[in-house]
Amino acid sequence: MSVAIDYSGKVVLVTGGTRGIGRGIAARFLDAGATVVVCGRNAPELLPERCHFMACDVCDPDSVAALMDGIATRFGRLDVLVNNAGGSPNADAATASPRFSEGIIRLNLIAPLIVAQGANRLMQQQDGGAVQLFIASVGAHRPSPGTAAYGAAKAGVLSLVSSLAIEWAPKVRVMALSPGLVKTEQSHLHYGDEAGIARVEATIPAGRMAVPADIGNACLFLASDLASYASGTHLLLHGGGEAPAFMAAAAQ
Repeated sequence: MSVAIDYSGKVVLVTGGTRGIGRGIAARFLDAGATVVVCGRNAPELLPERCHFMACDVCDPDSVAALMDGIATRFGRLDVLVNNAGGSPNADAATASPRFSEGIIRLNLIAPLIVAQGANRLMQQQDGGAVQLFIASVGAHRPSPGTAAYGAAKAGVLSLVSSLAIEWAPKVRVMALSPGLVKTEQSHLHYGDEAGIARVEATIPAGRMAVPADIGNACLFLASDLASYASGTHLLLHGGGEAPAFMAAAAQ
């Protein structure tokens, strides 16, 4: 028996949905029939049908409030929030400035909370349930050399999700999804050329990195009625994880 996930009539917000993982998530919700709002600082050149761009700086509470007011005015409701915006450049923890570290934590922990608060105010007032998904990272579960502040912020996201799920129940379900390595248009910045990417993919049990659609598919499930009893938890999506270092060392 096949089960189709239909988001027709649903309004979905994907922060940072104009590129990378966020763009892939937005595309999957569009494929499932949703009306999708993507936000970012700069508008993309092209948007598919049923996809709407609203400018927003997720680190600015006033900008987030304007975004939520715009969604309420234009669409009248918000059924799903995918709190995706975030990221970090590589930085040595020993020399990273306090301002840099504060900025990374603000973008990856404080900003998602601000967006979640704004979405919750709208969701609690409307008929029917609603869902908030936070895109975390495997960096919350293992060491993150080169992105220490980012990993710490994502670990904070997991704690935040468990608390919000209790505070905002039963109207709003809150969950996190922790992707592993994802191949996007910016993969070369982290892994080098195609040969470098191939070497990295060879370390993953699944034999490849995730693609943004993989993350989008998981979001479709978690936000659907098929996962109606899931809240306050998180899903690891990493293709089997990483083989322990001793295995490669012992084989040499």
